[in-house]
Amino acid sequence: MLEGIKGIRTSNSSSGYSSPLLEADGIKNGAGRDKWHTSNINQILRNEKYIGDALIQKTYTVDFLTKERVKNNGLVLQYYVENSHEAIIPREIFMLVQEELIRRRIVHTSPNGKKRTYSSKHCFSQMIICGTCGEVFRRVHWNNRGKKSIVWRCVSRLENTGLFCDARTVQESSLEQVLIKAINETLSEKDSFLSILENNIATVISQDNNQALADIDKRLGKLQAELLKLASTKSDYEDVADEIYTFSEQKQKVQVDSASKDEIKKRIADMSAFLNKQPTSITEYDEALVRRLIEKVTIHEDKFTVEFKSGLIVDIEE
Repeated sequence: MLEGIKGIRTSNSSSGYSSPLLEADGIKNGAGRDKWHTSNINQILRNEKYIGDALIQKTYTVDFLTKERVKNNGLVLQYYVENSHEAIIPREIFMLVQEELIRRRIVHTSPNGKKRTYSSKHCFSQMIICGTCGEVFRRVHWNNRGKKSIVWRCVSRLENTGLFCDARTVQESSLEQVLIKAINETLSEKDSFLSILENNIATVISQDNNQALADIDKRLGKLQAELLKLASTKSDYEDVADEIYTFSEQKQKVQVDSASKDEIKKRIADMSAFLNKQPTSITEYDEALVRRLIEKVTIHEDKFTVEFKSGLIVDIEE
């Protein structure tokens, strides 16, 4: 999702994003400089102004003589105003990006509490999970008795995680074959899996948040009218402003939840479309297809459990 925004691609570091395309095109950042940093991209992805909203008093003046302004860390009230100006990005896309940012912040939490962040270094990064200790697998260039190969090993066997693990080492080529088998199994039992997907999407639709959003919008409308009335008569409006802020936060959470459900529906629809349009089994490993369809692979001693983004689960026996 984030890779689809022009000029933005995920970096190999855990810090977030890099923008060589923006620099190569000679596009300057918001400060008018040629160099783009992670913070520049993060500000763009999180800026509510692009969806027509405004958060008032992000900063405030501490010295009216020098005009010095500092970041507002809660000392001054902030007000969130929706639809204050024309949007340039659809709200639903913005909410999906916020959800994706949250998801990438912590991709996997290990049993010992260590948080593994998102990485796009390889298709399998943070996707391969150890069925023995619950840690992630890491890609290793192996030289075993003069024979070079690429394998995936549990990080508990590569670093001191405080967990004992004797999980097996798996050849990367073997993982690719497992995913080919898993995808082909969904194709061979197409009717059964399509029925499961239909039930899954019906469950998501039944959890619609439209009424909750409508109720919050109705209450916010009344509060904002009350706020304007109090402000015009110079009455104390702090309690009303606090309630507006609380309801605005609730609305934000409901919108993110709705965006999450929309993303699930899209994943189910994508899997359904693949099953309906793919006439035959696949014969070769396709990285783009794996990125599109696969959520996680858990490695056990005697099998692989492949979880699709649509919610389907397939076990591949050894």
